[in-house]
Parts: sequence; C-alpha cells; structure tokens
Amino acid sequence: MITLHHCVSARSFRPLWMLEELGLPYELRMLPFPPRVKARAFLELNPLGTIPLLADGSTRMTESAAICHYLCSLAAPTPLQVGPGEPGYADFLNYLHFGEATLTFPQTLVLRYSLLEPPERRQPAVVEDYTRWFLGRLRSLEPLLAGQDHLCAGRFTAADVSVGYALLLAQDLGLAPRFTLAVAAYWQRLQARPAFGRALQAQHAAALAQGVSPLSAPHELLGGSAG
Repeated sequence: MITLHHCVSARSFRPLWMLEELGLPYELRMLPFPPRVKARAFLELNPLGTIPLLADGSTRMTESAAICHYLCSLAAPTPLQVGPGEPGYADFLNYLHFGEATLTFPQTLVLRYSLLEPPERRQPAVVEDYTRWFLGRLRSLEPLLAGQDHLCAGRFTAADVSVGYALLLAQDLGLAPRFTLAVAAYWQRLQARPAFGRALQAQHAAALAQGVSPLSAPHELLGGSAG
C-alpha cells in the first residue's frame, strides 16, 4: 500500500491527484502546514520536514514531480505517461519539471513573504517581484494552450498534473484573475476532471477525520473558505 504524507493543497497534491487519476490504492496521512514546525515528529520520517513524502514499501520519495513520474511507471502502460519512443516525450519531461521548478518555486516565495513569515519579516517587494516572475513565466504557455487542450502528446498527462498544481496554488494565492485567456480556460478544463474533484474530496475528508484544518495554507492564514 502506498502511503502519502500530505498537507491540504500543498505540493503533495500533485501525487494525490495522480493517485486518483491512476486508480492506485493509497493511504493518506494528513499534516498541518508547515509540518516541520507544527508536526515535529514528522522529522523522524522525513528529516527535510517537507511534503510530500511518499512511502511504497522500502521506497521513500520527497519530490512531487518525480513522484508523479514514479507513479506512472507503477501503473504503466498509462496514457498519463509519454514514453521515450513517442512524439512529445521531450515536452512531457520538460513540462513535468516546468510545473515545479519554474512555476511553483516563485510562488513559494510569495506565500512565505506575504503570509508565513511574522509581520516584521514580510517583504512586499519580494512578493511583488516573484508574483511578476511567476506570471511572466506562466504567460509563456499562452500560445501553446491557445492551440491545444493539453501540454503535450495530444492528451492529458502527468505534465498537466504538475503544471495544474501550480495553477491551484496560484488560485489559492489570489492570482487566478491575472491568468491569460487560454491559461484560464486550461485551468477550468483541469478542474473539471473527475480525479481532480476526487482528490479535493479525499484531502478534505481525511483532514477532518485526522483532526487537521481542511483549509489550504493561504486560506487558513487569511481566514478564508475551504472552497
């Protein structure tokens, strides 16, 4: 049985969404965010104190995009993976990592310096700079998505999960109104996927059952709705 250690709508949402898309059995263990501060015992399982942590037998993985690739391999053959012999293979790998390294990274700085740090350590200039960084790089997808429904190979793949999570985080940070037209339409298509809805429901139910706030970090800190 795969075990996924997860915080509500954090990076670990990528593997949770993948598990639902692939129909793989799993156990979901919820943690408050950030676990390295609010769940210190978690450091015994993952000294980094980060999520996700995926355990599969003796396998331990902590990088969300790599976990998506690993889960595709477990479920192979699956249309969510693009193989080395297929057209679009290089694009698949590129966008799988683009979602994390290029799109999610700047948003973590926005989150940290707008909400997570104590008021005296918050940095509005950093928030503005990295918001622009994120939106500028996101705009690079506009021409591609204006002409096709998904990122590569003519179908929905793990690369869409990776980039889709970055859009979920952007929505939680209040940046979705600044999406360009094709990116906004793409985000609506991703949210309409049944597995995306099941992943949202799974984390909400597990959070309530395990005594963790069902709100994402931005919504919890702003006192907003779980959606």
